[in-house]
Amino acid sequence: MTPVDDPPPATASPAAGPLHRLLRPAAAVLSGLLLYASFPPRTLWWLVLPGFALLGWVLHGRRLRSAFGLGLLSGLGFMLPLLHWTGEDVGPVPWLALAAAEALFIAVGCLGIAAVSRLAYWPVWAAAVWTLDEAVRARIPFGGFPWGKIAFGQSESVFLPLAALGGTPLLSFAVVLCGFGLYEAVRRSVAYRRTGKVPRAAVVGAAVSVLVPVAGALAALPLVDDSAENGTATVAAIQGNVPRLGLDFNSQRRAVLDNHARRTTQLAEDVKAGKEKQPDFVLWPENSSDLDPYLNADARQVIDDAVKAIGAPTVVGSVVEKGSDSLRNTLIEWDPDRGPVDTYDKRHIQPFGEYMPMRTVARFFSEDVDRVQREFVPGTEVGVFDLAGTKVGLVTCYEAAFDDAVRDTVKHGGQMIAVPSNNATFGRSEMTYQQLAMSQVRAVEHGRAVVVPVTSGVSAVIRPDGTIVEKSGMFTPDALVDEVPLRSSLTPATRMGPLPEGVIALLALAGLGWVGVSAFRARRSGGTGR
Repeated sequence: MTPVDDPPPATASPAAGPLHRLLRPAAAVLSGLLLYASFPPRTLWWLVLPGFALLGWVLHGRRLRSAFGLGLLSGLGFMLPLLHWTGEDVGPVPWLALAAAEALFIAVGCLGIAAVSRLAYWPVWAAAVWTLDEAVRARIPFGGFPWGKIAFGQSESVFLPLAALGGTPLLSFAVVLCGFGLYEAVRRSVAYRRTGKVPRAAVVGAAVSVLVPVAGALAALPLVDDSAENGTATVAAIQGNVPRLGLDFNSQRRAVLDNHARRTTQLAEDVKAGKEKQPDFVLWPENSSDLDPYLNADARQVIDDAVKAIGAPTVVGSVVEKGSDSLRNTLIEWDPDRGPVDTYDKRHIQPFGEYMPMRTVARFFSEDVDRVQREFVPGTEVGVFDLAGTKVGLVTCYEAAFDDAVRDTVKHGGQMIAVPSNNATFGRSEMTYQQLAMSQVRAVEHGRAVVVPVTSGVSAVIRPDGTIVEKSGMFTPDALVDEVPLRSSLTPATRMGPLPEGVIALLALAGLGWVGVSAFRARRSGGTGR
């Protein structure tokens, strides 16, 4: 591994005009905007490639201080519009604070990308550094925030089969590598036209950076299997809708429960009339009953009547009391004959939403923190329900963003995955589409059908190949009934778990370590006069 024999980057002369000096900062912001534009609800996934090509031009050969500032601009261009939904009902300050924090992570990653950009085959090291940065963001602080992982913007992409091979880390790595490789190919092309000479290894490296991710995606296609290995199950996803948008929808908890019970009863009538197939089991969304049915006899009766009407085991999303000062975000398996028989408590709970870390500091940004008066506590057990003979892995809303939360359910026997969610707080923002794309990626990653029941939309049924076959509108009652394939085989991504991410992280650390050793040797050599 040796540094590339490149001339030092050109710097603007004192006579250079202000427009010239603003060129790279403007390009940095544009690169972030292109990354944002590649995410759903748009289907412009390919914009991620020119986005990273442009970022490669911005960072290649930059000094570290400059790279940090340019990376911060790119991160803001990416995260500010991507996370706009976080301020939907609480104002701009929390949104700006979160976007700035995520952009700082990206800036640190860009500093590392600039550092390895002097190495031979730098796109490989740079893509590994970006993926390492995503891994860190997904874990710290407060359990991490994986939103904005490049893989989650690739739900309609030609690169998607790579998720089945190495999970979201490999998918992110391959896409970023291809983008940086495009810039390197252009850079080498320009150098050849200018000098007539380019090292053969540099040409090979640029070509490999572009072609290997594409070839890998094509080679991974056979891993994307939609067949029903264990037969099929007819599942119903209920979307009851909410009485009003925003945080205040919770003030009408009984109305939300009644909406879901009413839509389930209507489905039962449609089944009796022959308009719909009888479901084997029914999925209600997260927060479909924020009245604790273990303590509230009225809520229990409403749920029990609806489940008896449909005559199928039903998963009900509820808020359950745990002690006098804490709550659980719980999914309850409700049997039409026996009532509640099993529970799953959400394990990855949402900071500043379901619990409030650093409450005093958070209050400085928004007084809405005091709406969280009783905090949720996380569960510890993996959620897999046996619903009429079908093993259903349970992932509650926010958990879909976390690799381990989804993978655990499959490794514990889930033949399909359910992602009960509640996006009503975020209105008609892009959040629900970003989250739906995560479920599409998870379907391919683990080779499982995924059903997403949401209080207010968008609810969906997703095949194991990532295709959405049923989808509801937003803020309208609906019931999606579909026959989904059940599967038990494990993809390489499921089998290997965090191993691909670990290998890519080690690759990134090796590149950064080599840069550090080379810099140390250069300083030592200069100090001894050699």
